[in-house]
Amino acid sequence: QVQLVESGGGLVQPGGSLRLSCAASGSIASISTMGWYRQAPGHQRELVAVITSGASTNYADSVKGRFTISRDNAKNTVYLQMNSLKPEDTAVYYCYAAIVFMSLKNYWGQGTQVTVSS
Repeated sequence: QVQLVESGGGLVQPGGSLRLSCAASGSIASISTMGWYRQAPGHQRELVAVITSGASTNYADSVKGRFTISRDNAKNTVYLQMNSLKPEDTAVYYCYAAIVFMSLKNYWGQGTQVTVSS
């Protein structure tokens, strides 16, 4: 059994910052790739950022220069530092991880709400 639990969402004013965390627990041999997606009302879920086991990163164009993804392999945790937040960043942010145990499987967290508003 594997679970991903997000935390760190909340309400912030435009220009503010939030730091999201996602911890994976359960039957894990290794984590290949971790990342963050988001979904706003009326929109499809979109990729925000991903990070590989070798710490290579990729970001959506809309967040480049403002968001930073990182991971702590010892803690099986991925982070998303969000700076200079804009109202259009408002969404539910979902953590995902590709986890190897007996085989590689994809897992999703329940999501954490981020609201950017004055």
